[in-house]
Amino acid sequence: MVDYSKWKNIEVSDDEDDTHPNVDTASLFKWRHEARVERMEKEKKEKLEIEERKMKNRKEILVAEEKLKNADEKERQGLKKKIETLKKEEKEIMNKVAEISKKERLAAWNVDTISKPGFDKAIINRSSEKKKEETEEEKAKKTLSFVERHKSEIEKFGMLRDYHISRDYLRDNPHLVCDETASYLTLWCVNLEVEEKSALMERVAHQQVILQYLLELAKQLNRDPRSCVPGFFEKMRTADKQYLDAFEDELSSFIDRVKKRAQAKIDAAMKEYEEEERKKRLGPGGLDPLEVLETLPLELKECFESKSVARLHEVLGSMDKVEAQRHMQRCIDSGLWVADAKAAGLTPADKLLEEELHQ
Repeated sequence: MVDYSKWKNIEVSDDEDDTHPNVDTASLFKWRHEARVERMEKEKKEKLEIEERKMKNRKEILVAEEKLKNADEKERQGLKKKIETLKKEEKEIMNKVAEISKKERLAAWNVDTISKPGFDKAIINRSSEKKKEETEEEKAKKTLSFVERHKSEIEKFGMLRDYHISRDYLRDNPHLVCDETASYLTLWCVNLEVEEKSALMERVAHQQVILQYLLELAKQLNRDPRSCVPGFFEKMRTADKQYLDAFEDELSSFIDRVKKRAQAKIDAAMKEYEEEERKKRLGPGGLDPLEVLETLPLELKECFESKSVARLHEVLGSMDKVEAQRHMQRCIDSGLWVADAKAAGLTPADKLLEEELHQ
């Protein structure tokens, strides 16, 4: 038997049996519909706000737990207390989410919710196989291709600051509301910091965090990110201090991460440069002359620094012969001392010194 009970609880604004002859029916229906739409918008806004609170709370818990790993004993107490408070708040939020879901499930149907279009676009029949997850290489190629096509548009968005202008720009360029744009803005921030353009980096970072918020919000609501643009900017316009503080905290954290990444990039470049320079310095025996010079006995080191062959001859003469030969061989291998006197144009004193060493 078909269950028709679900059709009993339907809210209809144009039920003529429910009106009085002296009441303007059309106006009454209009008022009822407007009141219902206003109520539905309020409920939708409430749901959006609780989802944002859930996302913010989860982020704060993850940040606090990450800090706890490297905190000292004094900081650990405060962080543990904060995590405990956040988890209590998370429980309250989840109860509220369950309450909203129950309310939606039990709400009366009406003309705005009783039916929805089955299709709002043409769909071509395709294989029912699930789309394979992209590899890192495929993602990189996709990002590179996207950036090549839209680099100027992305950079223009990155230079904006005003919320209204940013909203209008994303509304006119909805294709920019995607992970590829966020990835490029992050990379651009790191490069700007490497170039010591910190003020410009912070400006671009602000836009990156806006985009990241939109993407995270869409993920939480299981919606197309482009559809979250108007709601997000309206929320930022009317947001309370707590919400704005959370946004600023995320921006500050992102800027810190950019600075650390930029420093790591600079350190890696310096290390690579130093290694290349060291390879250029290597002598015929593969030793670094600077490293050899620093490990010579002090008196021998001073001879090379002062370029005094006479003093070098004197010092070597006072040293143990085996020890002197060992040090001079290292000097030859590093290029500090050239073994072929004729080819190098050594002075007679240099030649005498070399002959003495090989006696």
